[in-house]
Amino acid sequence: MVTGRRALGWAAGLLAVYGAVRLVPGSRGVGPGWTIGHVALFAGMVLMGLGMVELWRLGGAGGVWGRIWLGAGLAGVLSGLAQSGIDLYANAVSQDYAARSELFDRVQSVPGVLPVVYTVVPMMLYVGLLALLVRLTVRGVVRWWSPVLVLVGTVLMGASLDFMPVGAVLYLAAFRPVITGGQNRLRAVPSGA
Repeated sequence: MVTGRRALGWAAGLLAVYGAVRLVPGSRGVGPGWTIGHVALFAGMVLMGLGMVELWRLGGAGGVWGRIWLGAGLAGVLSGLAQSGIDLYANAVSQDYAARSELFDRVQSVPGVLPVVYTVVPMMLYVGLLALLVRLTVRGVVRWWSPVLVLVGTVLMGASLDFMPVGAVLYLAAFRPVITGGQNRLRAVPSGA
């Protein structure tokens, strides 16, 4: 069973798979490369959501700000799932690259879809993730470099999806103390803290 802590590691691994598949020649066209990469991305998003719930729990389940950051992160996850689902559907029903691009254009022209699925709301995943890690750092649960590694990984992936494997490795390094329980065995902060 994948626990919340392990979900973070699997999420980073699946993001790396998606990024690596994108680098294979021909994988961006209609076909199995696109499908394999996007199935990995979809599964990675699901596991990232589970992992963020664990980060929230470790930081203390009480408190308004923790809930706000978790909500923001999960909204970004849902947006990423919608985007991946659209990508998988478009690839499955399209004969070629041009037909898939035309379908994307039609979907993105629906009012509200562009900001909710492609531009604004997806960024909330990274804001929520970073804020939850900063919250854990402030509470002494993880070290300062965990949110820094996530920030660097996010900036790299934002600059080019070709850097997705590198960003995913940085995420994995950032999540390692949570995944392993750290040297002092991580425990959730009491809700009243």
